[in-house]
Amino acid sequence: MAEDSELELENLEDVDLPAPAADAGGDAGGDEADDDMSEFGDLPRSAKDLEAVYDIPVQVSAVLGKSTMQVSQLLKLGRGAVVELDRKVGEAIDIYVNNRLVARGEVVVVEDRLGVTMTEIIKTDRTG
Repeated sequence: MAEDSELELENLEDVDLPAPAADAGGDAGGDEADDDMSEFGDLPRSAKDLEAVYDIPVQVSAVLGKSTMQVSQLLKLGRGAVVELDRKVGEAIDIYVNNRLVARGEVVVVEDRLGVTMTEIIKTDRTG
């Protein structure tokens, strides 16, 4: 299924990424921002700087919901069984990239296939 889904980055060459903040040299308000950026070193300044990673495959998963059950309950499931999930109809689904939550979205139909529209990007702490 990984070969069926291809990430298209349209016009990415024209996008300028934000440059890292310059060291304020003793500015008390900039210390926290400097600490946040120190682990990234020199960030790419344009999409051209990211070309080395364009061909790296990633696993993208869209999770509709989750359920917990005992093994005995799982073994009783058969064709036509319904497993109740922890989400309500219309509630956002979780989108993971390489098992890391990156966004929330909605299920959409594209021609005769299911797809996902991202509605919220999740900003996570990279220290964990």
